[in-house]
Amino acid sequence: MKKGLVDIVTMGCSKNLVDSERLARRLQAKGWKMRHNPEDPKGEWVVVNTCGFIGDAKEESVNMILGLGELRQQKKIGRLAVMGCLSERYRQDLEEEIPEVDRWYGKFDWGAFVDSLPDLKEGSAPKPWERSISTDPWTAYLKVSEGCNRMCAYCAIPLITGRHKSRPIEEIVEEAQRLASEGVKELNIIAQDLSAYGTDLEGEKPRLGELVDRLADVEGIEWIRLHYAYPTQFPWEVLEVMRRRPNVCNYLDVALQHISDPVLENMRRHITKEETMQFLEKVRKEVPGIRLRTTLMVGFPGEGEKEFEELLEFVKDAKFDRMGAFAYSEEDDTWAQRHLKDDVPDEEKQRRLNILMALQEEVASEAAQRAVGEKVKVLVERIEGGKAVGRTEWDSPEVDPEIIVDLKGRDVAPGEFIQAVVTSAGAFELFADIAD
Repeated sequence: MKKGLVDIVTMGCSKNLVDSERLARRLQAKGWKMRHNPEDPKGEWVVVNTCGFIGDAKEESVNMILGLGELRQQKKIGRLAVMGCLSERYRQDLEEEIPEVDRWYGKFDWGAFVDSLPDLKEGSAPKPWERSISTDPWTAYLKVSEGCNRMCAYCAIPLITGRHKSRPIEEIVEEAQRLASEGVKELNIIAQDLSAYGTDLEGEKPRLGELVDRLADVEGIEWIRLHYAYPTQFPWEVLEVMRRRPNVCNYLDVALQHISDPVLENMRRHITKEETMQFLEKVRKEVPGIRLRTTLMVGFPGEGEKEFEELLEFVKDAKFDRMGAFAYSEEDDTWAQRHLKDDVPDEEKQRRLNILMALQEEVASEAAQRAVGEKVKVLVERIEGGKAVGRTEWDSPEVDPEIIVDLKGRDVAPGEFIQAVVTSAGAFELFADIAD
């Protein structure tokens, strides 16, 4: 156990990572040393930032807490604290079942943990949105709102985070300027529902386009990428900004979940198959060459073989450049849990998931082949054996493919942008030579 050290273990999505970074920065200002996602925690404190989205994620978070609880009993770590989405929903039950944890916090009250620790050096605490050094210094996630008003049948997020609440534009721009001054070149804009950004601010109208336009003016920011939009009430003006501003990536992450009308109705998605197809057609018309990422779900109540086959045909036709998928998991207190029978066996859910992802691999392989011969801008993330491994503007950190660039003996460092010519492609990676 090391005095003055806090280990932070972050579970789940990038929005949780932002919260962990806020926690770390405030602790650093008090003189505490920080480590993120340590494989061998030794801190005076270990903090687990939990995920509570679906069954597998909840199980993973609980197992992490239990494992650290054993280390706590063995005195290999000091004290243990838990925060985040899982403890926001299930704190009372968890406190009773896992007494090894010293302190419990939810998703929003973790500031009390910071306040409880002694100052190890003098200094004023930074504003709570400032980031720490937990991610690559040239990349940052920028969370622009909390919560969600959509109330989809399967989703517990609104029960955890509450109703949608946008951050003020000036506050977000100030954060982006701070990040740029620290060397950040890439902003990944994240929220539970980007489409709703601004609807709760003055004027009560979508303001995502205005926000992105302002962020594009921040000196030093070369890439801005948009994550987690919703297809209904989509703020179409943001696509005009995407066309006009060269540092706004031609990339959009929008979760569609399914295509069959009966399943969409059961999901309470407030969109039809026809409207979904019109949405995709309009997006691609507005921004030629845009890369689309989506997330789909299999095994939702009412999804029979007919509806699943319809989903497969949709994936073949829509040709998403990037796609993730997961099997339905019944969540406590959701509309689906209260009103629908979970009627697809787990084995069948997994079978459908495997088939869907195998199909997407074929679709992604065909899409990647179209990039061969193109000259692309690459953000270098690491150097391996004379080759640069990085990403194009169409690839978000961790979830999207990488590009491997033969440097031909050129001296390149991580965090630099280079030009490369794509020479070959696989489903989940591109290969290229550095451009002359």
